[in-house]
Amino acid sequence: MESVVARRMKKTLILASAAFALAVLAACAPTVATRGDLVDPDALAQIKPGVSTREDVETKLGTPTHVATFDDKVWYYIGRRTQQYSFLDPEVLKQQAIEIDFNDKGVVADVKNLNLSKAADVTPAPGATPAYGNDNTFIRELLGDLSHPMPDLSQHTPGSLPGQ
Repeated sequence: MESVVARRMKKTLILASAAFALAVLAACAPTVATRGDLVDPDALAQIKPGVSTREDVETKLGTPTHVATFDDKVWYYIGRRTQQYSFLDPEVLKQQAIEIDFNDKGVVADVKNLNLSKAADVTPAPGATPAYGNDNTFIRELLGDLSHPMPDLSQHTPGSLPGQ
């Protein structure tokens, strides 16, 4: 026959195991992140070459993600949605790039859905940008002010510089 203490311990162990299993399952929920503009296909279908103006495009699609550097008549709407489980690499769920060209009168000349099959991730250069000047260590930062004591401001009068 089981004692009351043994039954309580068994119940507590089962409850703790269930709570741990729920915590593990909750930690496996993915993080979904959207960066940029994922254009609504219905809104994009309303943009008609030869008819729609810049104002129409901005009203229906919003502000462009990017305007071409050397030609302000080309607008880009670029977006990506990813899903990531804890520490694993993110998985791309949806990715799109739309290019909208305008003529000299500000009317849409062409709408292109760019092919992103050739898109590649850009890996930043390793290291940090060098900053010239003092390269102080943590200890030097802590002790650095000891060699430059603060001026005595008790004799300072408003409107004058310290030391005058």
